[in-house]
Amino acid sequence: MHRFFKKWFPWHFLIRRITGYYGFVDPITVMARLRQFGKPSKVQEPIELLRAGLIFHARGLINTRAIQYNLDWIWPFWVVKQFTPRDASFIPRGFSFSHINVTHRNWTAVGRHDLALYPVIDPRGLVTPLFDAWSIDVWLMSEAGKLLVPSRQVHADQTLDLTDELAVTTATEKDTLSLVCTATVAMDSHAGPVMQMRARGGMQKDAGWLIVSIRPYNPEGIHFIDHIRYKDSRFTINHTNDVHFTTAPEKVLFSTYDHGDVALNLHRPQAENQTACPIGMATAAAFFPIRADETTHIDIQVPLEKDTAEPSSDTGRGITPTSEVVAQTAALSVPDADFQFLYDAAVRTLLLLSADEVYPGPYTYRRFWFRDACLMINALLGLGLVRKCNRLIHRFPDRQSLTGYFHSQEGEWDSNGQVLWIAYRFTQCTGIAPSADLFTSLMKGARWILHNRRSKKDGKPHDGLLPAGFSAEHLGPNDYYYWDDFWGVAGLRAAARLAEIQKNSSYQNTFAAQATDFENRIFASLGQAAAYKRYHAIPASPYRRMDAGAVGSLVADYPLQITPPNDARIMNTMSYLMSHCSYGNAFFQDMIHSGINIYLTLAMAQTFLRSQDTRYRDLITTVADLASPTGQWPEAINPLTGGGCMGDGQHGWAAAEWILMMRSLFIREEGDTLILGSGIFPGWLKQNIPLSFGPTLVPGGAVIVTFIPSDKGLELVLDASVQGRPIACKAAVPGYRSQHLDTSQGGCFLEPV
Repeated sequence: MHRFFKKWFPWHFLIRRITGYYGFVDPITVMARLRQFGKPSKVQEPIELLRAGLIFHARGLINTRAIQYNLDWIWPFWVVKQFTPRDASFIPRGFSFSHINVTHRNWTAVGRHDLALYPVIDPRGLVTPLFDAWSIDVWLMSEAGKLLVPSRQVHADQTLDLTDELAVTTATEKDTLSLVCTATVAMDSHAGPVMQMRARGGMQKDAGWLIVSIRPYNPEGIHFIDHIRYKDSRFTINHTNDVHFTTAPEKVLFSTYDHGDVALNLHRPQAENQTACPIGMATAAAFFPIRADETTHIDIQVPLEKDTAEPSSDTGRGITPTSEVVAQTAALSVPDADFQFLYDAAVRTLLLLSADEVYPGPYTYRRFWFRDACLMINALLGLGLVRKCNRLIHRFPDRQSLTGYFHSQEGEWDSNGQVLWIAYRFTQCTGIAPSADLFTSLMKGARWILHNRRSKKDGKPHDGLLPAGFSAEHLGPNDYYYWDDFWGVAGLRAAARLAEIQKNSSYQNTFAAQATDFENRIFASLGQAAAYKRYHAIPASPYRRMDAGAVGSLVADYPLQITPPNDARIMNTMSYLMSHCSYGNAFFQDMIHSGINIYLTLAMAQTFLRSQDTRYRDLITTVADLASPTGQWPEAINPLTGGGCMGDGQHGWAAAEWILMMRSLFIREEGDTLILGSGIFPGWLKQNIPLSFGPTLVPGGAVIVTFIPSDKGLELVLDASVQGRPIACKAAVPGYRSQHLDTSQGGCFLEPV
């Protein structure tokens, strides 16, 4: 019956009649027209992304109703910016479908390496303790009525403490009022994991209150609060979650949507201990007295157990501090304080976002993609986190379909190649072969690539390529993307090598031969592309003109090394992108992102470094300058405001690429040779301070490289632990004579050119 209604019942006819009767646009015609912009594909738009987009804009519709008619409320930082006409972030609302945060998508998560719990803090200290929930804001008010609201302040000092567990501190001032709030995640002996917040407020020559307010919103917009109750030094929100105070407040106030924000009348006396709002816009405020010329400290705790996933199996829950895990990872030592801080912050970001599954972000992207996971695991592997990488890779078969497709989002055909590539890279660097079950899964994944290549040979440009697919790498509508195909080639080569390790000659020979054929078909296809004939560059697909989507084709150079260094096709693509798709020495993705993309800018910097083009330094420096004060990057950055304009406000892939970029400055792999020091910034060596990176895993072992500058030259110290024969190396530090050596020599001395 279900199949009959789906296939034979005249749904299209009925929908068209109904929409026509009521004067609506026919949605079937609209969707058909939209799909004509892409190539035919069995998957048009992944249901997972449609669902996420629907939820996102549903909130945007609620924002439209709740915010613009209540601008006398205290709103989060992004709303203040977007609704202030004189601000560069201002967005007119006349024909906007929904109000969403597209100018300041910036936040920083706190948490532990062993728990997938991510309270987030916005640029003005608004704390959202639970996933996609309500928030806590802290204000100061003097007896004279002077109010310090952080979201309305032009400036704030925000820092990320890396000494032990992550902590974000936000400091704001206004006239004689000063407020400092610090948020972190701690383990409580009774409550388990908690978001722990300390608020410190002071004022000169006046008395007043530190006010802790419960807010029905977060960095994305409205989150409904139907009920708030106060009892025994705690608020209970929606009968479920508690906000504990270590000190009882002097008074508490409540308000509902009909009466406006609780902030609209803070001087009234307390009248009740709870409130219910049928619209879901309840607010509350707890008042803690501050004496003149004194400081008040208030501690706040929010238990996180009801928001928790299972702890990671890498370490026992709550046993190993994050600082101890960090101490076991590859360390960077450079005299540039900004680069150093960004690296140390990126390491902690990756630990945080891989506590359970690998997530690209703590909030908007708190879900799984194979693409982000594999590239983030590559950075974790570079850090030396073998157990974590092994655990994460062995989870991949759980997401594999019966056909062999590694499925996170339907219609994205890069995942199988990426899984095979990272699985082999893990084996290369650790010497640990896949388990029998994982090997079976990987071989099934390789066969999926073979079965899904176009077998028909009729001279079309997409002969031999993977199907047209939806690119969540934001390359455009459905098309035959070279990005997918290059990953397919790399995956088949990886499968052949894994089969060789397992002494399975049948798989080895089949996959090796198919990888060669696949690569030949890609470049034969490229030869038919109009864009290649005009620019001698690689477009996003054989059917696309040159545009920003061509950035995906650079994957043939980095990280896959399918093309040799300084390949003309790659460098022509780079020239096009730098000329047509850049903004201030960074890659500007003008499709979907409409912003500066950090991880793709760093990928381009890797290609420049591999080709010995010194422009890699400009791109890296620009990326560093675009980081938030807490050392984070959103997925895409508004070129005018410097704030996040798309995706998660703390992007894991961006952090991974910063780690890999710093690694490549010291150690990168070219075939079977390690290239040492080719990216060192010349200015660093002039300070006569040792520079180092490691220990980092490389194919065949682990290496620490140290450069010690002196007046006579540069000493290279190489500390290596190698599985088997020594690894060939080439020291290629800018400004010094290159030298060949191997890991058994322990280093060498480099003379200036």
